[in-house]
Amino acid sequence: MHTQCIVKQSTYHDSVTLMEVARELTRMPGVLDAAVVMATDANKGILREAELLVPAVEAATPNDLVVVVKAEDADAANRALALAESHLARRPDAAGAGGPAFQPRTIRGATRTNPQANLAIISVAGQYAAAEAWDALRSGLHVLLFSDNVSIEDEVALKQYAVERGLLMMGADCGTAIVNGVALGFANAVPRGPVGIVAAAGTGLQEVSTLLAKLDVGISQGIGTGGRDLKEAVGGLTMIAGIEALQADPETEVLLLVSKPPAPSVVERVMAQVRRSDKPTVVCFLGGDPAQVAAGAIPARTLQEAAYLAAAEVEGYEGAAVDEVMAQESADLEEQAAALRQGLTPGQRYLRGLFSGGTLAAEALLIWEESVGDVYSNLSADPRLRLADPTQSAGHCAVDLGDDVFTVGRPHPMIDNDLRVRRLMQEAADPEVAVILLDVVLGYGAHPDPASELGRAIRQARAIAAEEGRELIVVAAVTGTEQDPQGLARQVAALEAAGAVVAPCNAAAARLVGFVVS
Repeated sequence: MHTQCIVKQSTYHDSVTLMEVARELTRMPGVLDAAVVMATDANKGILREAELLVPAVEAATPNDLVVVVKAEDADAANRALALAESHLARRPDAAGAGGPAFQPRTIRGATRTNPQANLAIISVAGQYAAAEAWDALRSGLHVLLFSDNVSIEDEVALKQYAVERGLLMMGADCGTAIVNGVALGFANAVPRGPVGIVAAAGTGLQEVSTLLAKLDVGISQGIGTGGRDLKEAVGGLTMIAGIEALQADPETEVLLLVSKPPAPSVVERVMAQVRRSDKPTVVCFLGGDPAQVAAGAIPARTLQEAAYLAAAEVEGYEGAAVDEVMAQESADLEEQAAALRQGLTPGQRYLRGLFSGGTLAAEALLIWEESVGDVYSNLSADPRLRLADPTQSAGHCAVDLGDDVFTVGRPHPMIDNDLRVRRLMQEAADPEVAVILLDVVLGYGAHPDPASELGRAIRQARAIAAEEGRELIVVAAVTGTEQDPQGLARQVAALEAAGAVVAPCNAAAARLVGFVVS
């Protein structure tokens, strides 16, 4: 076995390019494993776990691109590295086959070419993103800033400028929006309807919009704000602007707000805007105090409950009472957990959550507070719950693999399953693990067939446990609709065929695994 690397100093390629190159390398004859990533501390930790961290990579800086290949012999490793060099040296054809003869190179050039355009989507490396957003706003465009690793000072300045000019500044790190029926970033194919959503949470917006779709309720708009919008420093600028817009929108009957816990002072500002309208407003601030929003709004504890409550407020909706639905589901899940638990050995006692969506991970943690107790996580500001090393699990553990620490120089796990597959094998080898929870997020921009890759990994993980005389329970929750490019039913069937238990939503999946180990 032979491991070789290339370190390309101060080199940047977009994360999708890195993913494609890595996949090409792993398909080559004689190549056992390969990684093409930026040399961040988190990526070095992942390489260490995969036995790919050689001294030259350990000495590289976060601005350096590294290619590491583990092969059967030196010739295979050299061929793989040569192929990587060739792929990374390619320059895309600007026009493309059959494409337009001229493509603007700047936002200002694009607005001159397309004067009817009113929104810019920006996805560039974080250090360049703020400058592009300024160009867009100064050109009179609304902005969806997909890029992360933008300073909070830049975010505040951009949002203040936008609010003063009646523009929406969605982001930074805004992964999802649905504007006038058009899905932007990671979003799902959902019907138009009367519920308007404002969310400081990309997968939170996806979860509630798809749950509404399953209840035959559509949305008017889905406005993303970026995950930091409700922090004290930002002050909820985009959420308040979004609420105001939906309150004035005649197609919006019900508002639904989603976020992780905001700063208390920001809650007051948000609720002051909510109370300026008599439109019913459901508020789900995951982990926040429901009493803070009870005056003037309908508090929801989970994303699932929020979707059900919003549907119940739609005129003419005839669904069952929310409390009845939740109570029956809980009873069914407890019964299912009791049956699953029968196959475990006495030493299997821990749950592990491997998430691609930070808001879905936060919802699960909230549910586990009651049934499980302490859960280690890379999401919580509580040092008792924070992992010192996100690449290592301890006790009950939930990891958001879409966190910024994992996505610098690496594709988001909703696009590339490689990191989650590696972590799944790591957890399967732990004899104390009883159950693993995976979220599978469908929609535009996501992996075209996540169940195909995750299904193979689930089979392999369960086989690892079986070889040691253990049963490994894998539970999955799929966020999506039948109209999504991946097809909800097709993904569910593939996961179940691989041996996973598929729950109807993320909250139900979290309750199920909690019941298994509680």
